Amino acid sequence: MRLLGNIEAKTDSKGRVFLPAAFRKVLQGEDAESLVLRKDVYQDCLTLYPQSSWNMVMDGVRSRINRWNPRHLQIYRQFLSDVEIVYPDSSGRILIPKRLLEAAGLEQGIRFIGMGDYIEMWSSAATSHPFIEQDDFMQEMEKLMADPPVSGETDPNKEILHG
Repeated sequence: MRLLGNIEAKTDSKGRVFLPAAFRKVLQGEDAESLVLRKDVYQDCLTLYPQSSWNMVMDGVRSRINRWNPRHLQIYRQFLSDVEIVYPDSSGRILIPKRLLEAAGLEQGIRFIGMGDYIEMWSSAATSHPFIEQDDFMQEMEKLMADPPVSGETDPNKEILHG
C-alpha cells in the first residue's frame, strides 16, 4: 500500500472531511472499509490507518508489552484508548470526533500527508510545521541514506539502484 501526497482539504461544521480522492482510490483497492484514527504520540497531528496497517502497529506495540508490568499496561491502555474507528460514508467523508480535532489543534483547514501505509492530518494553519527546511532536509537525507538499514528492512539504496 502506498498512500502518497500532500493534499489540502476543509472540514465542515460537523467535523466531517472528504478523504482526498488519491487516498480513497488506494484505500478502496485495499478493501479498507474501516479506518483507525488517533492523535499522534509525538506531534500535533492525527494519524489515519487502514485497518491492516493499524493491526501491524498494534502487534508491534503489543509485542513490547509485558502484561505483568503495571506501567506497561498503563501505556498500552492509553495508546489504545485514544483510538477511534471511522468509516468513510458513501461520499468519501469521515467524521473526526471533536475531542481529536481539539487534541491536534485542527480547525477548518487540514493538510493530508501520505506516509506510505498511513496518513497524517495536520492543521493547515499549524504553528508546528510537518517539514524541515530544504537545506536541513538534504543534509539529513544524506546522513540517513549513508546509515545501514534498520534491522529487518531492505537496503533502500539497493532498491533504488537495482530496482
